[in-house]
Amino acid sequence: MKTHLNRRVLGTALIAAFLTVSVAGVTNGQDKSAASAKPLKVLLVAGGCCHDYATQTQLLKKGIEARINAVVTVEFNPSKTTETRFEIYEKDNWADGYDVILHDECSANVTEQPYVGRILNAHRNGVPAVNLHCAMHSYRWGDFRSPVELGADNAGWYEMLGVQSTGHGPQAPIDIVYSDQSHPVTAGLENWTTIKEELYNNVRVFSQTQVLASGKQLTPPNKRQLKENPDAKPNEADAVVVWTNEFGPNKTKVFCTTLGHNNETVGDDRYLDLVTRGILWSTGNLTADGKPVAALVK
Repeated sequence: MKTHLNRRVLGTALIAAFLTVSVAGVTNGQDKSAASAKPLKVLLVAGGCCHDYATQTQLLKKGIEARINAVVTVEFNPSKTTETRFEIYEKDNWADGYDVILHDECSANVTEQPYVGRILNAHRNGVPAVNLHCAMHSYRWGDFRSPVELGADNAGWYEMLGVQSTGHGPQAPIDIVYSDQSHPVTAGLENWTTIKEELYNNVRVFSQTQVLASGKQLTPPNKRQLKENPDAKPNEADAVVVWTNEFGPNKTKVFCTTLGHNNETVGDDRYLDLVTRGILWSTGNLTADGKPVAALVK
């Protein structure tokens, strides 16, 4: 009788324990799945002329990894010239193992076509790209100040970007207006004004490019303008500053923003949110309302 009762108590305890574990598993299933999911592998290539890339690489790495389940590998060259090259680009399979490439280099005078061709081939073959600031002014040659012809030997980088830009005016605040808030990248984002930044010009916006935001900048009249007219008004410039593109036969997803000259901009939460969304969108991991898919939620 006593033995039978003990068995019954033991059985009840085991069932209760099983139910507790099962309920916990169901309750925490999504969290466990997200926690065990593989992080997004991001390669950040940075270095070259005119920017504090040593600081900005760390701001980007920390900001992205804080926002999503990602591991950002930094390929940094401390060179400060427009001829800065990266050892990783010297091999054909340089992008293997990465989900997306974050281009943040400033290499305007790197013009060796086989070298640039290796970079472009990775994206042409399907590796997504996110391009920041001076990446728009890299790898250019020939008459790059005029609109390039599709298929020309100096058009490949611009075709990947989706916008051709050749320069910028003085640094001044830029009013950012999100022109397409139905896009997952910009869903719910509010317009904002940067600190002093560079507004890149638009020589050509390609037909397949989807513009997401434009920038307006007012700058004081220069000395020549004031000499000609002491009452000259500020100069007003408008340009596309955020966009997406599809590149090559595989329609590789490409996200770009010309913003990001100064450290204060790169470290701004609004900038980091935008770049992170660009990474998620380009890799197919952004929901319609601008959130990371469950597996990449931090």
